[in-house]
Amino acid sequence: MNKILVTGGSGLVGKYLQELMPNAHFVSSKDFDLTKEKEVKTLFNKYHPNTVIHLAAKVAGIQTNIAFPTEYLEENILMNTFMLKYAHLNDVERFIGMISTCAYPDKVDHYPMEETDLLNGPPSVTNLSYAYAKRIMAIQIENYNKQYGKYWNYLIPCNLYGEYDEFDEFKSHMVSALIKKIYEADDSINLLGSGKPFRQFMYAKDLARVIKIIIDKDIYNSLNVSPPENFTISDIAKIGIKACDKEYLEINWDSSKPDGQFRKDVTSKNLMNVLPEFTFTSLEEGIRWTYTYYKQNLAGENK
Repeated sequence: MNKILVTGGSGLVGKYLQELMPNAHFVSSKDFDLTKEKEVKTLFNKYHPNTVIHLAAKVAGIQTNIAFPTEYLEENILMNTFMLKYAHLNDVERFIGMISTCAYPDKVDHYPMEETDLLNGPPSVTNLSYAYAKRIMAIQIENYNKQYGKYWNYLIPCNLYGEYDEFDEFKSHMVSALIKKIYEADDSINLLGSGKPFRQFMYAKDLARVIKIIIDKDIYNSLNVSPPENFTISDIAKIGIKACDKEYLEINWDSSKPDGQFRKDVTSKNLMNVLPEFTFTSLEEGIRWTYTYYKQNLAGENK
């Protein structure tokens, strides 16, 4: 019997996995502090998993990453290191770690980026600490594979959004924060930056679906996971107000705020080679679903 343990189980992707994998064990920061070795050891002693899906991470928006770089580097490295160490000590057969496209170089000479580009230059300064922590986990996983003959892997998803995000300007992902702004707006919305950079956004349930499929099909590749579309932030905002049936809203840009990385799109061609029938949710459709959920379930709580 495959005993599956999911960290970050109450987070955005974790909640979708709860729907898709109801028999797995899901834990969150309320259950165990993964930055403490003793608690990670206790976690493995309690569940004895064969498979670990490591979603847990300390994550936030650009402004928070810039303000608290030490915490975002140290806490992510600690939890990743302890999770990998005790997965190895407990003979875990499968370990799937979550990286992020922000770990890719700030600039490369070609786009979209492939998995082999991950270490080809420094990441964007706006997410430097978080990005390096994610890079280190990728290296750690490869080290365990080489040194101990593991078949562990990682996935590199693009930016996410979905019904289970926090819908907070400083904690949620951009699209989820955008949805909250659109809901609350009467005639205009104010957005940070120029709107010119490009971004890929994925409906988070698509990532959960990919995770389940690669486990079911025994796929061990480390892969990018991202829809093929690459929109400017301005286009994403326009798609958002259309999906939310508020096309009358005016968009005001605060160009005094940093844009962040200009472009970081990746290709999922290797993913599609192993999952040729997989289809991604369109941005407009995913935003519409998320907006409807927000209106019906969360709007009153987030005022």
